[in-house]
Amino acid sequence: MEDVKDLVALSGGHTIGFAQCIFARPGQSKCPAGGLGPLDPTPAKFDTKYFSNLVMKKGFLNSDQALYNGSVKTDGLVKNYNQNGRAFSSDFAKSMIRMGNIKPLTGKNGQIRQNCRKVNN
Repeated sequence: MEDVKDLVALSGGHTIGFAQCIFARPGQSKCPAGGLGPLDPTPAKFDTKYFSNLVMKKGFLNSDQALYNGSVKTDGLVKNYNQNGRAFSSDFAKSMIRMGNIKPLTGKNGQIRQNCRKVNN
C-alpha cells in the first residue's frame, strides 16, 4: 500500500504548475488553444485544490483523474488529502524522500536511454 500512497501523494505535486493543452482531458475550459493550462485552480500555490478537482471530476489530465475513478486503492487517499492538507503535506514530503533514496540501476544492471520510449541497442 505504501507504493499507492506514494503515487497519490507525489501526483499531488500537480497542485503547482501548468501542462500543455494537448494533454488535457476533453472539455477543459481553462485551456487556450495550443497553450498551457493550469493543473488546478491555484497553480502557484501548494495546496489541496488538485485533490478537490479530482473529487469534482475536474482533473486536468486523464492520468490525474484516474486517481479518483472508483478505485478502492486510491479514492480514499484522494478524499483524505482533499480534506486534510497536513496529511497531504506530510505524506508528500515522506514520499519525496523515499523517491530520492531510490538507487538507479547502473552498469550492466541498467542504462540511460537515448530515447526514453525504447531500450538502447
